[in-house]
Amino acid sequence: MNFDSLESYILSHIDAEPDLLKDIARETRAKILHAGMMSGHLQGRILKMLTQMVRPRKVLEIGTFVGYSTLCFAEALDEGCQIDTIEINDELEDFILNNFSRSEHKEKIKLHIGDAAELVRGFEDDTFELVFIDADKRLYQEYFEQVLPKVKPGGFIIADNTLWYGKVIEKVDSNDWATQAILEFNEKLAGDKRVEKVILPIRDGLTMIRKK
Repeated sequence: MNFDSLESYILSHIDAEPDLLKDIARETRAKILHAGMMSGHLQGRILKMLTQMVRPRKVLEIGTFVGYSTLCFAEALDEGCQIDTIEINDELEDFILNNFSRSEHKEKIKLHIGDAAELVRGFEDDTFELVFIDADKRLYQEYFEQVLPKVKPGGFIIADNTLWYGKVIEKVDSNDWATQAILEFNEKLAGDKRVEKVILPIRDGLTMIRKK
């Protein structure tokens, strides 16, 4: 199977990438290191649709990067709803804010710059109906344990990159801390009776987690 051709077929048969997001993607590839961290067209449309299905009033995102995924969530939120998004890299702040300023949904977004592990403590329990984790892979388990009390019963957590370039089924080098952390997260989550979970083999793996 030619996966590049299959991806091209998929992208030509789903909703088009909004012009603003297309511009952000192009600018990110031109100006920002590790542009592949960006959600992109397919995942962005999936995140938007999942948000429309859940219909949250409050969303939390851990790992803003350039704000592409943030804008996908905001696009799907009803008026009066909000997404709090956390980015640790303060060097990206101006780039992120410029991206948000061009969106008609900017009033729904609140950007926090800093350490997510510290900032999440400031949110009250049972606050969010939807959380997206897409930050330091070595801290996924810590993020999950921190945000779970902040999610309302019946709410959802989405964890990105849980197939980690396919490395989850390969022999792991002893110094590959990110892969080891993802493996540990996946193993612990598989046996966690507090939640229901399913891994979607989309891009680099999306795990959908529902709090019971």
